[in-house]
Amino acid sequence: MHEGSSVAELTKSLRQELDRYSPGGKLPSSRALVERYRVSPVTVSRALAGLVAEGLVVSRPGAGVFRAHPRATPPPLGDTSWQEVALSADAATDAVPRSVDASGVLVTLAAPAPGVIEFNSGYLHSVLQPEQAMAAALARAGRRPGAWGRPPVEGVPELRAWFARGIGESCTAADVLVTAGGQSALTTAFRALAPPGSPVLVESPTYPGMLAIARAAGLRPVPVPVDAEGVRTELLEAAFKATGARLFVCQPLFQNPTGAVLSAARRPEVLRIARAAGAFVVEDDFVRQLVQESGPLPRPLAADDPEGVVVHVSSLTKATAPSLRIGVLAARGPVMERLRAIHVVDTFFVLRPLQEATIELVGSAAWSRHLRSVHTALKLRRDTMVAALRTEVPELALPHVPAGGYHLWLRLPDGSDEQAVVSAALRAGVAVAPGRPYFSAEPPAPHLRVSFAGVAGTAEITEGVRRLRTACDEALG
Repeated sequence: MHEGSSVAELTKSLRQELDRYSPGGKLPSSRALVERYRVSPVTVSRALAGLVAEGLVVSRPGAGVFRAHPRATPPPLGDTSWQEVALSADAATDAVPRSVDASGVLVTLAAPAPGVIEFNSGYLHSVLQPEQAMAAALARAGRRPGAWGRPPVEGVPELRAWFARGIGESCTAADVLVTAGGQSALTTAFRALAPPGSPVLVESPTYPGMLAIARAAGLRPVPVPVDAEGVRTELLEAAFKATGARLFVCQPLFQNPTGAVLSAARRPEVLRIARAAGAFVVEDDFVRQLVQESGPLPRPLAADDPEGVVVHVSSLTKATAPSLRIGVLAARGPVMERLRAIHVVDTFFVLRPLQEATIELVGSAAWSRHLRSVHTALKLRRDTMVAALRTEVPELALPHVPAGGYHLWLRLPDGSDEQAVVSAALRAGVAVAPGRPYFSAEPPAPHLRVSFAGVAGTAEITEGVRRLRTACDEALG
């Protein structure tokens, strides 16, 4: 075994050798394992920690590592079928079913099988993540005085101020509440702004996680169609009048999945229509840092909202790494107190070390370098995927090439079975997301969503599109 061998390989080898030792028997020292397997001390330490977590060995500081004694046989499992009745009792009186379909979210969170190219990821590939900068920031944050203490429930003031500056000059740190990522912020907003059983207007299509949150909160998602200029405002106004809704949720910048940007003409209309309906607009500004074209971006809707119609949501997760779950809610007026109360009851506060590490990260020179690097890399990946799709799979229509974000929205030929294409793609070795989960009602056409952010590079994109060609040949004839 060479120095670069993985922790998983060493863990597997040590697990197989445990039978050589009797319960309570001492394993070789870490130094001996380093020499025997020709790996680093860090690899040995992590492998042993994994075995400790599995309960196979016991570590005794100063004495060594010993094989654990066998665990007692667990008692037989009881019959849990009674839960079916308990979970469904009085369901007929529920305005919205209490069960939640998380399949649309899980498809972007599940790790692909070995050898499968991941075109359905919602996060940057590890080669694009600022791992060294984040590690350095976390190390510095851990040494800050009070870094492991209880933070203010609204968030560390410096971090709130940094987010406020990014929203607009009218936003202050007092308007910002730090959350554990964008999904957590959206969950808090939905619970705060609409009572169970009420309608909530959503873009159509929209992010499946948005629909899952709404249904989990007992709300009824009502679709409002999106075109190349964002939500269709004449239909938005009609939806407010027809439903009496008091909440509209949108992604004005690089909308998921279409990539549309709300046009300059429609921006003030959205605010006017919502204000006339006495409703809030939740603005999910989730990928502002993932722009691929030069030029100024539209301001957040919250920057042009003096009356507090907009509840702004943003996070740093998409631009960094899945586990940097730092986001914010920004709002003005009495609604902030309700948002704050629900956030505190649900989570108390966001981990202070993570907040402090985020301050260290965004305040470093490495942050701007990372953003420039990601912009360049994503533009190359997007252009590579667009060119490959148009050459190899021209029957998959791409009506809009977004100037930012990390995905493309493809329309299949009318009458196509999108699930058949998705299944054939997986058999061919590429994972893509079906379009159906992005619609809260019957979809107008079959679609696929493909991501160019979660792969190692352009060569993998080219190969993935070639595999998609194979899948289309099988599923579409």
